Amino acid sequence: MKNTKQVLALAMAVAMAAGLLAGCGSSASSSAESVASGEATSETAATDTGSSDGTLVLADTGFEGKFSPFFAASSADQHVIDLTNIALLGADRKGEMILKGIEGETREYNGTDYTYYGPADCEVTENADGTVTYAINMRDDLVFADGTPITIDDVIFNLYVYMDPTYDGSATLYSMPIAGLDDYRSSMTTLSKLIAEAGEDNTDNSLFTAEQQKAFWDAVNEGGTAFAQEIVDSCVAAGYADEGDVAAAASAWGFDGLAADATAKDFFLAIAEKYDWNFASMEAETAGSALSDLIPADVYAYSTTGVATGADVDTVSGIVKTGDYSMTITTTELSNSMIYQLQLPIASLDYYGDRSLYDYDNHSYGFKKGDLSKVRSVTGTPLGAGAYTFNKYSDGVIYLDANPSYYQGEPAAKHVNMKETQEADKITGVQAGTIDISDPSYSLEAANQIATINGGNSDLDGSVITTRLMDFRGYGYIALSANNVKVGNDPASEESKNLRKAIMTVIAAYRDEGINSYYGDTASVINYPISNTSWAAPSVTDDGYKIAYSTDVDGNEIYTSDMSGDTKYAAALQAALGYFEAAGYTVENGQVTAAPAGAKMEYTVNIGASGNGDHPSFQVLTNAAAALKTIGFTLTVNDLANASDLYSSYQSGVAEGWVAAWQSTNDPDMYQLYDSKGSTNYYQINDADLDELIETARQTTDQDARKAMYKEAMEIILDWGVELPVYQRSESAIFSSERIDTATIPNDLTPYWTYQSEINTIALK
Repeated sequence: MKNTKQVLALAMAVAMAAGLLAGCGSSASSSAESVASGEATSETAATDTGSSDGTLVLADTGFEGKFSPFFAASSADQHVIDLTNIALLGADRKGEMILKGIEGETREYNGTDYTYYGPADCEVTENADGTVTYAINMRDDLVFADGTPITIDDVIFNLYVYMDPTYDGSATLYSMPIAGLDDYRSSMTTLSKLIAEAGEDNTDNSLFTAEQQKAFWDAVNEGGTAFAQEIVDSCVAAGYADEGDVAAAASAWGFDGLAADATAKDFFLAIAEKYDWNFASMEAETAGSALSDLIPADVYAYSTTGVATGADVDTVSGIVKTGDYSMTITTTELSNSMIYQLQLPIASLDYYGDRSLYDYDNHSYGFKKGDLSKVRSVTGTPLGAGAYTFNKYSDGVIYLDANPSYYQGEPAAKHVNMKETQEADKITGVQAGTIDISDPSYSLEAANQIATINGGNSDLDGSVITTRLMDFRGYGYIALSANNVKVGNDPASEESKNLRKAIMTVIAAYRDEGINSYYGDTASVINYPISNTSWAAPSVTDDGYKIAYSTDVDGNEIYTSDMSGDTKYAAALQAALGYFEAAGYTVENGQVTAAPAGAKMEYTVNIGASGNGDHPSFQVLTNAAAALKTIGFTLTVNDLANASDLYSSYQSGVAEGWVAAWQSTNDPDMYQLYDSKGSTNYYQINDADLDELIETARQTTDQDARKAMYKEAMEIILDWGVELPVYQRSESAIFSSERIDTATIPNDLTPYWTYQSEINTIALK
């Protein structure tokens, strides 16, 4: 249920084979104002092939119409921003930041050297007093699509939009430890939060009127309560709560702790508190109706209306302009996330703000603090310096024109149409000639469909479709709880670790067979608890690289290169017996016959395979369970039909074992998942050495040093036997072989470097 999204917003997707998160929203007006580019936009390509008139047709999912670098939320809307804007700093194919974009940085990937360019350089200095300075120097020859020069003032304007107390987009720059930022934001709050915190019976109307207060609470009592009641009703209908049990429904939705007699209004207040009384953010909790349809528009706007609450702080001391094309940002402490925040698109001060309100020396930054109305007014019509310029959005199609002033060269295709496309049409559309590039969900079925279209051979590159695969930015794993699978009372003892490693050793042996059966060539087995797409992921060619759980209790290799499947499985069982014996189990004649105190002869692993075994790790577990049975040990595979039961079992600390997946971000920080104080350390691993490595890695910007520390940390995690990395599936991008010059398709695509990263080079025949 919804509690997954609440608890694991960064990470969780229990079954990678299934798509779990879907965005919803209203469409932008079809009469969106055009941005002049000097070229007409072809509209025929929305339904017909566009090659003849230089139009490249891209498939995308449904657009929400938030085509603003500040407020885009859905992946489809973000794709529009990616094509029409440039980012201050970029990343390479591994997600590692490019800090010398002006002259370019050359990085090796998959045996090939690639040079990456960007609009700016950034020098990071860790100061003696613990502060960190980011010195940014921009190119001086960049222009927006309307011809306006890009200067550091545009960047400063952008930063202040993101830091404004009323900003409610998805960027989180405001959470960074920038010097002076807390004071800047705390001197103002939103009208909605102010009225809410004052309470319904408030009599002090010095900061807002009695009429505003009444309108607000009327909206809460009517529309807000209805919003929460709809969630309750959906939970009752799904069987997650009894009729009238608001607290149980709220818990199923990820809001624990409500009183047993809680009302729908209490539930709404809990939702509002979580989202700091920002109504737009609260829309994420909808069970059907939009909150904006349930409360008056003027009250809805309270959450983006700023109110000064004390002495005004009108500038952020850590943001300093040092020249027309340079500035520094100083943080009070090191934050490894800060550098990734600088991937922000450079939006035009003149277009999104008000040049007459920009006066750096007098602390005015292109808009009145607390009033982002001008920024919001052009949400549907982006203007940037990207490869393409926005023309209009009509009938599910975004029309873009080539930007002749794009700093990496005018695009080869004169026009791009981004077309809303259903998943079922993403392959057949390319076959039919109505789509040139799409990104179908990749599976054995999709691979077979592409091969059939190409003439029946197994080659995914053919006369009709050319396919490029890349690893998904996440991985599937199997976990054992340190607290629930242990010997005696100490989860950290060598005996407890050996028990878990005995189980994991056998499961690990069956990964190749199980994943190949489910995914074929569309996924690969991984050996470290990190996505292979991360710059911090160990490489097979690295010194010390090992297959997960491939050594016995004495540290000897379990397998040899010439072992067949059956021989390999037998070797794994033999190694497991050694681990069981070292854990204190009684082992006689190749059988485990008795468990030591505090341990058991049977453990259970929960898996969300829809109750019918439909999960990539299901066969892995059932085969391992059958093998363990032959030596007298029982591993029960519990297939849960309801995903919420799986989530709650390990989030509550009850599960002995479970199957899930993580989705990674650019920064491989391990604190949340594996530090003893991490909020989602469901493994319940508590290791002082591991904590020290994770926390030390957070205190340096040296990526080589961090990578080495993370490698050591991952070895500790594996030694604890709490996680078995299982698989990383593939994603795909497919191209029309008939209409695209396939020689111009970018090489070595990754989640961090998609075909859109070099959209300007892709040419039509």
